[in-house]
Amino acid sequence: MAAENWTRISEFVLISFSSLPTEIQSLLFLTFLTIYLVTLMGNSLIILVTLADPMLHSPMYFFLRNLSFLEIGFNLVIVPKMLGTLIARDTTISFTGCATQMYFFFFFGVAECFLLATMAYDRYVAICSPLHYPVLMNQRTRAKLAAALLVSRVPVATVQTTWLFSFPFCATNKVNHFFCDSPPVLRLVCADTAQFEIYAIVGTILVVMIPCLLILCSYTRIAAAILQIPSAKGKHKAFSTCSSHLLVVSLFYVSLSLTYFRPKSKHSPESKLLSLSYTVVTPVLNSIIYSLRNNEVKNALSRTFHKALALRNHIL
Repeated sequence: MAAENWTRISEFVLISFSSLPTEIQSLLFLTFLTIYLVTLMGNSLIILVTLADPMLHSPMYFFLRNLSFLEIGFNLVIVPKMLGTLIARDTTISFTGCATQMYFFFFFGVAECFLLATMAYDRYVAICSPLHYPVLMNQRTRAKLAAALLVSRVPVATVQTTWLFSFPFCATNKVNHFFCDSPPVLRLVCADTAQFEIYAIVGTILVVMIPCLLILCSYTRIAAAILQIPSAKGKHKAFSTCSSHLLVVSLFYVSLSLTYFRPKSKHSPESKLLSLSYTVVTPVLNSIIYSLRNNEVKNALSRTFHKALALRNHIL
């Protein structure tokens, strides 16, 4: 396309759910607001309880606390703007705001992929090498893994966002999505994006598939170890320690794979529904799964509640 047909876009318009009737948008606002508040409260509660209760100062809950932090960040990046488009009909987002939203979307998304793989490795060590677990997953190892998560997400988020927003954009500025994701923004570019698309595909495969393969390997070894346990009670106890994580991984990766590993022509409006599953639904399910299916967390919540109640009665 000729350079004179390019335009410098100062803002984008998020199509979001604007095609739906006003009544439906209001209902979606109330639904998403409720989910958003439950997500923030649930994950914040997990962070506070795992910090306050000495019984939960283990590597497993260190990683769970980090997962809850990522889920909160993920929601703060996506949901407030989406709620604004539904209730205030403010569908515009500045050029810088769009780039910032995309950057932190990649930032938290990449971190979550690798954190879920790290949590699978933690369960593998705990079940397959229980005697070596305190040594292999000591505080220094946890710090190194946390640093590795930081190092892995910054380059991916920086390169992909900077590269995409360095392209010239066409006259249209309408993003057919409820947030600034890479595929819908890329369709507005007036330039040859072949190299970027190759990079994006390779990057997605590395970021999504490598952690997924590590998780599969970990759980294959875990399953083999569980099957060797002689008692049914022992098998159930071993499986229960990783069932919550396995459920969270399944929800996250299935929705993510269906969104990003489809042909370009298939990035149609139904992609919004798939995106909702891992940006809105999965974060709230994570807090529910880890609080309702985990007896240690439930017991810690009970202990914390009774301590707070006793302190309140003492003060009064």
